[in-house]
Amino acid sequence: MAIPEPWATELQQYRAAVGDTTAAKIPTHITLVPPTEISAETLEDVETHLEAAADEVASFSVHLRGTGTFRPVSQVVFVQVAEGISACERLEAAIRTSRPSEPLRFPYHPHVTIAHNIDDASLDRAYNELSGFECQFTVDRFALYLHDDVDGWVPRETFDLGPGPR
Repeated sequence: MAIPEPWATELQQYRAAVGDTTAAKIPTHITLVPPTEISAETLEDVETHLEAAADEVASFSVHLRGTGTFRPVSQVVFVQVAEGISACERLEAAIRTSRPSEPLRFPYHPHVTIAHNIDDASLDRAYNELSGFECQFTVDRFALYLHDDVDGWVPRETFDLGPGPR
């Protein structure tokens, strides 16, 4: 799910400023499903499935506040989702349900990455400097991103959230 402006640019620029060289090719977002290889032949089926998953979850509020880290398991510092966790989890489950997918390496934990695979001092800096970060917004859609070797992660299609459970 894309983080709206002005926070998307603010967090992406911060990520670049602490030395995360992947920042320019990764839009600021909350991941629903980690990068997964899909064939061109199944792309249309995936999009149909995502549309159905979007219908299962209604629009919801997200409140981002403070920082967290996955260290020492993974060299990641992130902005925490303080409100909207259960809705993110419902959406993630709807996407993963009824569609074979790779097993997760880690349990799903909605967050916004602000530093990844950089030196410890820079990870500490990101953790401390953005500890006071806070914003709120409404999520009413999510996007399918495809990876391009030149441009990085590019949105292909957006899926509007629906009325929620029936």
